Amino acid sequence: MCLTLTMIAGLTWSQASAMPKAQTVASGLQHPWAVAFLPEGRFLVTERPGRLRVVEADGKLQPPMQGLPEVAAGGQGGLLDVITDSDFGRNRTIYFCFSEPGAGTTNSTALARARLSADLKRLDGVKIIFSQRPKVSSSAHFGCRIVERRVDGKPDGTLFLTLGDRFSRRDDAQTLNNHHGKIVRVGKDGSVPKDNPFVGQAGVLPDIWSLGHRNVQGATLAPDGTFWTHEHGAQGGDEINLPQPGQNHGWPLVSLGVNYDGSKIGTGESAKPGLAPPLHHWTPSIAPSGMVFLTSDRYGSGWKGNLFAGSLKFQYLNRIELKDGKVVAEHKLLEDVGQRMRDVRQGPDGLLYVVTDSPAGKLIRLLPN
Repeated sequence: MCLTLTMIAGLTWSQASAMPKAQTVASGLQHPWAVAFLPEGRFLVTERPGRLRVVEADGKLQPPMQGLPEVAAGGQGGLLDVITDSDFGRNRTIYFCFSEPGAGTTNSTALARARLSADLKRLDGVKIIFSQRPKVSSSAHFGCRIVERRVDGKPDGTLFLTLGDRFSRRDDAQTLNNHHGKIVRVGKDGSVPKDNPFVGQAGVLPDIWSLGHRNVQGATLAPDGTFWTHEHGAQGGDEINLPQPGQNHGWPLVSLGVNYDGSKIGTGESAKPGLAPPLHHWTPSIAPSGMVFLTSDRYGSGWKGNLFAGSLKFQYLNRIELKDGKVVAEHKLLEDVGQRMRDVRQGPDGLLYVVTDSPAGKLIRLLPN
């Protein structure tokens, strides 16, 4: 294998001539945002304009599913993440998040649960189990990644949901009487877990798990169950974080980037006591979206345990090597696809699947060499 190596900020970036093969499973998807996996090799894909589709194992697109709630599609908003319940084989439950319309032009991120009908044509029993408060007039920074929490390797009955600061309300990320710029943890029925960090505190929303976030569009569990996220910075300063209960990640008090006009964020400091620093950051920004750890050995031992994230800005899939909990190397994959990488997941077959954010988006399978 011929490698071209580039050193950036102490990390090794590689571009290899021999890569896993990108196989297009389905095309013609309109701004797909997330992919989940169904039995018999089928896929569940969200399209940002407000459609949920089943993709057959042979790539055929089924008509949009019936039963979705009203979606405020526009700008960065729409139908966003989707996951299947860990007990889907028994309960046929899925969870999805979307931009929920409010009064006038207002909206916010909402989380819903539903049952997928046996014929895969509709959602039954749709229930909104969380709505971000307050709703505001904004078409940006919805966050919207869902992770089913596990403790000691078993689902604990709760969900993490990432929430953006809505761009115009970034200062809200530092106050606890709203959901802007937060990660929340709720029960699968929408209840507040009793061991959430702010339960019982006056004037504080009890479903908040962590604060000081900008726009978290990647979230996953590591093989050991640790919760990992990444989020968009402004101009520079995209971050990988490991949010802990009650932790403050600093936005917009500190940042490793600057505002889009080049001015300082906050006081211009990159760190302050009491604010959790990122595990890793990207400057210039890569605009990360989607996040997963590879736990299979389908690509050989060198890839197992690597972290994967899409780059919207530079249109590649990032393979991230870790050692002792730190990023030691990054590798650009799928650059020849020429589309924004919106989501990446590991399928039941142990292979990686990517959806590309485009008016003619694709579902791609990475085949080992």
